[in-house]
Amino acid sequence: MIHMGFSGAVAFFLIRIFKVVSPVKMTFRIYASCVIPISAFFASSLWFGNTAYLHISVAFIQMLKALMPVATFIVAVLCGTDKLRWDVFLNMVLVSVGVVVSSYGEINFNVIGTLYQVTGIFAEALRLVLTQVLLQKKGLTLNPITSLYYIAPCSFVFLFVPWYFLEQPGMEVSQIQFNTWIFFSNAVCALLLNFSIFLVIGRTGAVTVRVAGVLKDWILIALSTLIFPESMITGLNIIGYAIALCGVVLYNYLKVKESAQNTTERITKDWVLEKKSSDVYRPDGSSNSDDNAVVIDEEAPLVPPKSSSRLSHIGRTQIQAK
Repeated sequence: MIHMGFSGAVAFFLIRIFKVVSPVKMTFRIYASCVIPISAFFASSLWFGNTAYLHISVAFIQMLKALMPVATFIVAVLCGTDKLRWDVFLNMVLVSVGVVVSSYGEINFNVIGTLYQVTGIFAEALRLVLTQVLLQKKGLTLNPITSLYYIAPCSFVFLFVPWYFLEQPGMEVSQIQFNTWIFFSNAVCALLLNFSIFLVIGRTGAVTVRVAGVLKDWILIALSTLIFPESMITGLNIIGYAIALCGVVLYNYLKVKESAQNTTERITKDWVLEKKSSDVYRPDGSSNSDDNAVVIDEEAPLVPPKSSSRLSHIGRTQIQAK
């Protein structure tokens, strides 16, 4: 909640005060149909995901996050933004089997914490698919600053509700040692994280983010086992996560292959259209690949156009036919 409030305030100052970027044309209808649902699922993913840390270890949470492609694929198929392909479906089964094996080998397995984390993963998948469906249909283009400007304040309100009813009654203000530097630096890190994700996608592409995400998960698992004593991992944990990781890597490969095919088809189509549009008369007298093209003989004597003709020509025209 503090992260969203801080990010929304910074985005407000950057847009309204310092005029770094301009806000998009946002109507109440678009805000109600796009921004509010996206913010609700974003807040849900944050709340469920963060609550899971109270019940299960950091390493096990990172292993469960391997289910993210599975959740996204299921939600995309149900929403109609993706087709049910058997190669991707079998890939998702592989990831799920790996997560199940990893969960079976977890020493401190907790059902409630696992349900919190899985629910947060599906909420994040709904947010991603909803962003694709709603924003693309509305034709909105949001950069990192404008995204936080519209989504962060609304997410702050949605996070305020569970805090007020579920967490605030159990808080004793006298026992809270509020350290301004810790909270401020933490909020700055969250803001920079949100900016960096959008910038990496814009500068490199989603593939780099996927590969970096796999590397990030391994680093987090390794560091959590060193820093937190409760994040103990077993051999079955490693085997299960390795199986799930193979499925994630294969999924990324299929998405990269599909994206490359779509790009090649689009380039080929543009080239064909450009080639057709270039098959016209050229003043330098160069040859034309179109057999039905019209060629003007510049060496022919000039003749005045006949008045009875509907078209006026300068020079003699030759029609090349097959």
